[in-house]
Amino acid sequence: MPIAGKFITLEGGEGAGKSTQVARLAERLEARGATVLRLREPGGTALGEQMRAVLKQPGSMIVPQAEALLFAACRAQLVSEVIVPSLAAGSVVLCDRFIDSTVAYQAAGRGLERNLIDAANRLACGTVCPDLTILLDLDPAHGLGRASLRDHGKHDRFEALETGFHQRVRAMYHALAKEEPQRFFVVDAAQTPEKISEIIWHEVQRRFL
Repeated sequence: MPIAGKFITLEGGEGAGKSTQVARLAERLEARGATVLRLREPGGTALGEQMRAVLKQPGSMIVPQAEALLFAACRAQLVSEVIVPSLAAGSVVLCDRFIDSTVAYQAAGRGLERNLIDAANRLACGTVCPDLTILLDLDPAHGLGRASLRDHGKHDRFEALETGFHQRVRAMYHALAKEEPQRFFVVDAAQTPEKISEIIWHEVQRRFL
């Protein structure tokens, strides 16, 4: 039987290779007969894509509180409009970033109160939670270098932030993985994309197939 009705998220810092691994995992699942929906945050809805452009635009002057609320609004729309119906229909939903990104970036990175971020996530998601979160762990310097090459030296609002911000993000991801070891699966993202794909597929098979 193919995997059905599961929600898998991929998390990690800039340049960790999340979109690459979402695509590779989707291909493997589809080859096994699954119906797969690929999403990204912010995005996945008309509102989300509009807000993505605003949130990532270099030079956009957005205070941390507004930034967190915009991410939560995009997530609420995505959960209600896309994720819940797709899971109910039996699709496997793969999402490039979800609740953990907001905790890592806006709580640890920006310094907002963790309990406020958690409350915003609860409001946005209700009872929806990933069945598996794959954390692609990578040293920020390495990841930012990859992102710069990928984007030909251009940086979005988050890639342009100081190294300390990205180090705090990584530390929070580690903390979250320790808080919920059953949900998280941590992968060394310094390996080749092919090796990472094999490791992820082995874990998905172990859990769901």
